[in-house]
Amino acid sequence: MPFIDDTAHAFLPYPDVPVPHAPAGTLAGLSFGVKDLFDVAGYPTGGGQPLVLAMSGIKTKTAPAVQKLLYAGARFVGKTVTDELAFSMNGNNAHFGAPINGAAAGRIAGGSSSGSASAVSNNLCDFALGSDTGGSVRAPANHCGLYGIRPTHGRISLDGVLDLSPSLDTCGYFARDVDTFTRVSAVLLGEDTAPLPTSFRLLKPLDIWAMLDDEVLTAQAAPLARVEAALGKAAETRVFLDDPDTAYWSFRYIQGHEAWVVNGPFIERYCPPLGPGIAERFAWSKTVTDAQLAAATSYRERFKKHLTDLLGSDGVLVMPTVADIAPLISDSGDRLESYRNRSIQMLCLAGLSGFPQISLPLGQRLGAPLGLSLLGPAGSDMGLVRLAQSIMKAT
Repeated sequence: MPFIDDTAHAFLPYPDVPVPHAPAGTLAGLSFGVKDLFDVAGYPTGGGQPLVLAMSGIKTKTAPAVQKLLYAGARFVGKTVTDELAFSMNGNNAHFGAPINGAAAGRIAGGSSSGSASAVSNNLCDFALGSDTGGSVRAPANHCGLYGIRPTHGRISLDGVLDLSPSLDTCGYFARDVDTFTRVSAVLLGEDTAPLPTSFRLLKPLDIWAMLDDEVLTAQAAPLARVEAALGKAAETRVFLDDPDTAYWSFRYIQGHEAWVVNGPFIERYCPPLGPGIAERFAWSKTVTDAQLAAATSYRERFKKHLTDLLGSDGVLVMPTVADIAPLISDSGDRLESYRNRSIQMLCLAGLSGFPQISLPLGQRLGAPLGLSLLGPAGSDMGLVRLAQSIMKAT
């Protein structure tokens, strides 16, 4: 692993250990970073938590998702900072610091895949692996002006990866340009199980767009026009069952319950120091009741059927990735939490359904990146990647 002048604080300062890669392949010549939830032989896996790091030991086996990239010729350059136990979207780890947003230095990089987004946006590597449970790839992609994907749930192996909420966790990744993004996608995704037809329906969910403030709507007008110029006029639709709050709380209850099942025994046994926001989030997660979980699980089943019926095999939603550009680093904790909660109302569609979503770096506001997303049916991941290519080539 070559030395990196990591002025962005994106990588963990682990001792360099050689990680072999194929001398040739479809990703030859590309370098990549790996979120410190993924096992890489010769390195510990810390999950952004010092006690987890201390207990990790040196891994002897590399996670299959990472190994695929190495077999394809990509060169590993380091493990990247993650928000603590991957349970945040702010990109500020109380123990390991806040990676710098390479596209808007005064604004957060976003979490929990903060280090990976920072590394790519600061040109420290060509692409990077992250994970996305509630938006941990899509939000940083929005914030840092990157291509980022949350794939169909289960599409990319999470073996050898620390869990947060297993029924919601996915392996995602970032790239600065659409060609690199496409090359990486071909390796990690393979061909679609449910290909999008040539004649597909572009859909604009009015209830999602209505969540934006006026100035954000204005900033998203040109990106939306760019997508429609390439893919055709979007038909209007609505996506929520009941109301956005029901979707939001259903997602939160499921995520919280599973996060406590995964991490609660560790937290209660060892009482590790947890950073601001993380401690409160786990304390709340412990309180999720069986009744709340049952109602949330029932809603998820109904919502997934609803979205399946709405999209069919040929529907693609075009929608804002999150509520706005990245918050300022100087914003208060309450303001960051408010932004997070507003954004989760948009991000939870893919989480509840398990469907793939790509964030594209098409817009700007106040000099900072603003993402627009495509969300398609289960198994249509590579189809969405090719639509992203079409948008960029057309414009």
